[in-house]
Amino acid sequence: MPRPAPARRLPGLLLLLWPLLLLPAAPDPVARPGFRRLGTRGPEGSPGRRPSSVAPDGAPASGASEPGRASGAGVCKSRPLDLVFLIDSSRSVRPLEFTKVKTFVSRIIDTLDIGPADTRVAVVNYASTVKIEFQLQAYTDKQSLKQAVGRITPLSTGTMSGLAIQTAMDEVFTAEAGARGPSSNIPKVAIIVTDGRPQDQVNEVAARARASGIELYAVGVDRADMQSLKMMASEPLEEHVFYVETYGVIEKLSSRFQETFCALDKCALNIHGCEHICVNDRSGSYHCECYEGYTLNEDRKTCSAQDKCALGTHGCQHICVNDRTGSYHCECYDGYTLNADKKTCSVRDKCALGSHGCQHICVSDGAASYHCDCYPGYTLNEDKKTCSAIEEARRLVSTEDVCGCEATLAFQEKVSSSLQRLNTKLDGILEKLQVNEYGQIHR
Repeated sequence: MPRPAPARRLPGLLLLLWPLLLLPAAPDPVARPGFRRLGTRGPEGSPGRRPSSVAPDGAPASGASEPGRASGAGVCKSRPLDLVFLIDSSRSVRPLEFTKVKTFVSRIIDTLDIGPADTRVAVVNYASTVKIEFQLQAYTDKQSLKQAVGRITPLSTGTMSGLAIQTAMDEVFTAEAGARGPSSNIPKVAIIVTDGRPQDQVNEVAARARASGIELYAVGVDRADMQSLKMMASEPLEEHVFYVETYGVIEKLSSRFQETFCALDKCALNIHGCEHICVNDRSGSYHCECYEGYTLNEDRKTCSAQDKCALGTHGCQHICVNDRTGSYHCECYDGYTLNADKKTCSVRDKCALGSHGCQHICVSDGAASYHCDCYPGYTLNEDKKTCSAIEEARRLVSTEDVCGCEATLAFQEKVSSSLQRLNTKLDGILEKLQVNEYGQIHR
């Protein structure tokens, strides 16, 4: 009869651990509201200001990977920032862990557009002392910036988080150090990374920093004091406080900050409402523009064709005609033709101008000359413009001849009568002279 198989024995180590495995799970000491832990999601798709990539009609925008995320190409783009990292390098942070922090910083840099007109980055290293590793204006490209981060070394003991924030406020977020002024509308952002409890007062200095316009993010690792993180960070805390259990996973937070610093590309999402052209602004907003020949209406969305003719800048010599496309073209008066420049006009037919003055017929002799002619049975008058019927012209000539003869005869008769009267008077005068002369002789 076969012997029953012996019962399999658990290894000794498993037997020792088995009672521990049966114990109820202890409550998570950091699972409290007011901060974020890696792997959790806050309300409304937190962290940060991560916008939705779903258009209002419910259709996902082009490039969106999932609802609530806006990391798709062409939808989310890095906002320009003045960004300062404050990294804890006290003795509690081991060399390998400090390398993880630098990798975390470099990965965030990889997600940003770096440049003088884009995001500028500075790093403040702190422990019991504070060291500004480099200012905002020091590096303008990712490669040199990441190399500078790689050269950072730990400092010493101590965790003077308040002093680090004060130094950033006084010596880094300044125009002399490369920070941009309020008129630029560029956000000032600080990310503080620590694994311990601050050894100075952070509450008041963090409040002053926030009041000055600096947006503070607090990242706690391992033994970090949660209450201190919340005192440092900006509101709402669920979007500005992060926690990871070890430095080994801190690098994964870089994707969260990529989403936080994302500017929604409203033009790519096609939710802008612009009739013609949508233009993204550097501030994360947008504005509408119109095609050439159109003007933006008061609603700043729609466009109307420009009345270029009314502007008086068209250059047409004669007539400006508005086209439906928002453009225009030139035309000429009757009798003129448009020249090759499409602006000026030349006389094509002076007769067609209607200003020739011919009573009957205008005959063009070329582009610049003409003469008048008359209908059959008429003759051109001496003014070279008007016409008279041929029979009427003859009658007028005959009448003129008769009138001329009668006038001549009347004149001749008048002259002859005057001469006769004059001769009579002369005869009387001569007779008187003779009588006087005779009387003197006989005295």
